[in-house]
Amino acid sequence: MVVRMRKSVILLLALPLLVTACGGEDEGGAPARSGPAERPVVVATTTQLGDVVRQVAGDAAEVHQVLQANTDPHEYEPRPDDVKAVAGAKVVFESGNALDHWMEELVEQAGGSPTEVEIAPDHTPHKVEGEHHQEGDDEHGHEESELDPHWWHDPRNVEAAIPVIEAQLAKAAPANAATYKANAAAYLEKVQTLDRGIETCMSAVPAAERKLVTSHDAFGYFTARYGITVVGAAIPSQSTEAQPSAGEIAKLADVVRREGVRAIFPESSINPQLAETLARQTGAKADYVLYGDSLGPEGSPGATYLGMEAANADAMVKGFTGGERGCTIAGL
Repeated sequence: MVVRMRKSVILLLALPLLVTACGGEDEGGAPARSGPAERPVVVATTTQLGDVVRQVAGDAAEVHQVLQANTDPHEYEPRPDDVKAVAGAKVVFESGNALDHWMEELVEQAGGSPTEVEIAPDHTPHKVEGEHHQEGDDEHGHEESELDPHWWHDPRNVEAAIPVIEAQLAKAAPANAATYKANAAAYLEKVQTLDRGIETCMSAVPAAERKLVTSHDAFGYFTARYGITVVGAAIPSQSTEAQPSAGEIAKLADVVRREGVRAIFPESSINPQLAETLARQTGAKADYVLYGDSLGPEGSPGATYLGMEAANADAMVKGFTGGERGCTIAGL
């Protein structure tokens, strides 16, 4: 995991050290003035990161989330309330790996001086497909990255992020450090429960049946963690802005039929047309929707990070097995 604090130092943090360091000693450099009732304003770019920050902060911080539920981060346009929040923020938590590349410009527009913390793994343990660009693409569109930006789909990366978030919140409001520490420890246990639960569910499905086809290439971390074979994606790219050619869709349809794939998985924040078309062409089902780039709206199964990944596991198991079984994880 890489944490970049652009207005201070750069830290290179190994995942095992991060997980064991949760609740460790606070680092120096904290603001001198802070009261028990202080609720620092902090900003998180994505829905997943926003939820994780809220779980650690509890009521002891005001968390402004830039992206809203079921929105595509590749299509973000700045809003006045985002600029206002960033201008008054003590800390800005960024997802990283080019998914929220627009945040740098937003911070400059806001004119404040927050500590910017970019949370992202410093490596990708799986193959990353290249970006597909069409003629006439806006040169200011989605920036490419050699790393997969969807790091939250491996819960171990979230486990590693929790103590980093705790430490930065404690720097912003030292009087609240005990609250952040307790919240972080409790949430870490739940994320670990999630990881074990998904692993148990997936191990009950024969490896030959764990074949994934999605709307776009967003689940590399999930598939690498839980032993799932990626057959392909309707949009063969990390970015939803790319568009497949008719030939690419036809080629993928041939592979789906040859591999005996039972389900094509649409994603909640992406138009399902391509996935549904592929399902019709191949006879596969398209009944189980995944949360890829965004959490779902309040009240939906994917409204929180824990709920999102539990729902993804349930949908995948149902799709892999033709609806014969699902995945239920207790203790979340």
